[in-house]
Amino acid sequence: MPLPTLPEIEAAAAVIRPHCPPTPQYAWPLLAARAGREVWVKHENHTPIGAFKLRGGLYYLHCLRAAGVACAGLVSATRGNHGQSLALAGRIFARPVTIVVPHGNSREKNAAMRALGARLIEAGNDFEDARQVADELARTEGLRFVSPFEPELVCGVATYGLEFFRHSPPLAAVYVGVGMGSGACGLIAARDALGLATDIVGVVAAGAPAYALSFSAGEIVCTPRAETLADGLACRTPAPAAVALLRAGAARLVQVSEAEITHAMRAYYTDTHNLAEGAGAAGLAGLLQERARYEGRPVGVVLSGGNVDAATFAAILSAA
Repeated sequence: MPLPTLPEIEAAAAVIRPHCPPTPQYAWPLLAARAGREVWVKHENHTPIGAFKLRGGLYYLHCLRAAGVACAGLVSATRGNHGQSLALAGRIFARPVTIVVPHGNSREKNAAMRALGARLIEAGNDFEDARQVADELARTEGLRFVSPFEPELVCGVATYGLEFFRHSPPLAAVYVGVGMGSGACGLIAARDALGLATDIVGVVAAGAPAYALSFSAGEIVCTPRAETLADGLACRTPAPAAVALLRAGAARLVQVSEAEITHAMRAYYTDTHNLAEGAGAAGLAGLLQERARYEGRPVGVVLSGGNVDAATFAAILSAA
């Protein structure tokens, strides 16, 4: 799968901008003190669904309409933000959307998807189980299955990278969480399109290491479990195309513990007064783990989403 080019990313940005204006990016002084260097935050928690995924959903639905694709509707599996993206894009482009989530999924993300108009089905114990159910629904109901990693999704997501790199100083590295890979691959695409030398560092949860293991092994490594409070990172079966792009364009993938993730969530709140869900805080967790790297040089982190259940966040804050 080729990375999108600069004209393709700019065309996607023109499609997305009326529905999702460019998100802020700030260098917060308290984060700089914590990390020992200037840290720029790309605030993808400030999109209309509170997560970066909206960009991909909007561009995917636009491309379906432009190609004249007819179908009874769309179906996908998610832990939340990908589903919200498709639900809102489906509303905008008048396409019915069915979303499958595992049992025990975030109650507030589920409520948001329903409010956006999606038919929500709970099935299975984790994302991979939900994906299999979604795939079966595609066959039995004539729906179009939307994988969390598609070329159009990556191109749409790459627009946040274009904004980030164009409106921040030269960054030595950008740290970003890796769930199914569209966020990190979108950054790689934007960096390469602009001819920059910034390191892209992917961050996974230690309890869901499939992407890091695959990156190191040079082949797909699946895991029997993916257990982490960062539900957006809870992948046990990587997308081969995503692994190939990460191996070609990322500097490395690092693993962070649950304690490091919750520490980063609290740091975002105390240092910037922003909510970060577990996956949204993973980039900062990775940066803080590698605090000794890139000394004296500005770095970036992606706050990719802020959709954390209130009770979960309250417990994390109270545990400090």
